[in-house]
Amino acid sequence: MSFTDAIQSCFNNYANFNGRARRSEYWYFFLFYAVISIVLSALARNSSIFSFISGIVSLALLIPNLAVSVRRLHDIGRSGWYYLISFIPVVGQIIMIVWFCQDSVPGTNMYGMNPKGIGGGGAFL
Repeated sequence: MSFTDAIQSCFNNYANFNGRARRSEYWYFFLFYAVISIVLSALARNSSIFSFISGIVSLALLIPNLAVSVRRLHDIGRSGWYYLISFIPVVGQIIMIVWFCQDSVPGTNMYGMNPKGIGGGGAFL
């Protein structure tokens, strides 16, 4: 999945918490979110209008970020409720990074078909 395909997929599934998301979809959206946040934060230092815009964009990207995270957890065979572990300081974030880096569960699991195709496995992207 390319960068643009991943961003498009996340916005097409804006509030879809069902199904599975590949590693590339999650990490490309994470990169997109981080770059947008950094640029808007840098611009917000010089202008109050960018502070307002930064807040609006952060709120607009909150739901798709949460949705792709839940779908990523589904892809490794975990419930979306495991996302609450990320609120544990330091340890929670480390656990989530490890889980988000894991490969997909091969084949079909309780959350749907493997987004990589039949059998799963394969390269990182």
